[in-house]
Amino acid sequence: MYHYIDVPPAGADAYRVGLSLAPDIFRQHLNYLREQGYTTIHLQELISYLQTGRPELPEKPVILTFDDGYLDNYENAFPILQEHNMVATFFIITDFADRAATDPAYARYATWGQIRKMDKAGMEIGSHTRDHPDLRDRSDDFLVWQALGSSQTIEANIGKKPRVLAYPSGYYDEKTVRVFHSAGFWGAVTIQPGVEHDSHRLFELKRLRITNETEVPQLTALLDYWEKQGDESP
Repeated sequence: MYHYIDVPPAGADAYRVGLSLAPDIFRQHLNYLREQGYTTIHLQELISYLQTGRPELPEKPVILTFDDGYLDNYENAFPILQEHNMVATFFIITDFADRAATDPAYARYATWGQIRKMDKAGMEIGSHTRDHPDLRDRSDDFLVWQALGSSQTIEANIGKKPRVLAYPSGYYDEKTVRVFHSAGFWGAVTIQPGVEHDSHRLFELKRLRITNETEVPQLTALLDYWEKQGDESP
């Protein structure tokens, strides 16, 4: 789970620093994954496989996800992914993308034109809701507004419905799952750590968090740890 692929600006707060990975380190991540035999896939492919056994997945599949839809995802991460012939899933906050081209307050987010270019190049575009709220303890109407509003906006801009969701800040409850499923989403990712996925928990898929401290040795240790956990599962 990536956020910013950039060097944080001078004076950035601890939150911004912690979520930022330098482009050269990201490139090293992709080099390492390729050397270790990993193949990137879309999140939709994993969900389809868990449900139906199709499509057949590569021997070592990996899904790279990016939350929030920052401009540096387009300017920095996207070209590096293309260099490596890899794909990723980008979760877009649709109201922020709507304003990115015209409102300086949202200039750090990718525009729809940039998001379309990523989609056409084979990247997967998912929803991160309309405006990144806490989705717990919300009314049905509010959740429908977030689910259908983000889905319809993405479809209007890239020509296809998003099927995957990332919960803002990882917050959700049973009602959230029900409403987003009813709105046509196939599954969702959380911020809970893990790599084991279950066809009965498609709206509670786990991820591994990448921070500013995750250089290749740390990435290696992270993957080794979770691979071992998977091997020990009953």
